[in-house]
Amino acid sequence: MTMHHEFHHPVSRMKSEDRRELILESATGVFGQFGYYGATTDQIAKAAGVSQPYVVRMFGTKERLFIEVIERALAFILMTFRAVLAEGHHDLQHRFGSAYVEMLRQRGLLLSLMHSFVLGGDPVVGARAREGFLEVYAFLRHEAGFGPEEAQQFLEGGMLLNTLVGLRMSEEFETSPLANELLCTALPHKLDLLLELGEAQRLGT
Repeated sequence: MTMHHEFHHPVSRMKSEDRRELILESATGVFGQFGYYGATTDQIAKAAGVSQPYVVRMFGTKERLFIEVIERALAFILMTFRAVLAEGHHDLQHRFGSAYVEMLRQRGLLLSLMHSFVLGGDPVVGARAREGFLEVYAFLRHEAGFGPEEAQQFLEGGMLLNTLVGLRMSEEFETSPLANELLCTALPHKLDLLLELGEAQRLGT
């Protein structure tokens, strides 16, 4: 399951909805790397292979584009978790956790959300980020059947993963015994994926 698309035609030949998805995908990567305030619509346009005025014409403002990136990320997370849930209620903590780590393959998706979570003081972004976080909590409580403490523990694990990725802690894996221990403990079954993606992030690929 993925929201990543391979496009085989020039951007000018795409349908409007395909160009929109391409821009959202590119914006997710740019916002994930630079944050809401650091990213520019020009960077996003270049990443998507379109003009900056086209991005503005399609989304209006950077704020509106960021909100759509957040909503797209939340929709992907909930869609993924519901697919896991549809396969049964056994061992959900582990299976949800494994699925969440796999989302690291979606460039910038988790980090874009993380950037939104530190913008609580922004009247627009903060409100949508709080609403989205509670949507995930509501899913864990009402659909997955987690108790309050179990849901809290799962969210704690997700936030730890986001923090480790945002810090690029994998860059310290070989040189810091503490970083090595923390990463091995936090990701006993998915460490190779984090290290692989961390190396790609370091190389800018």
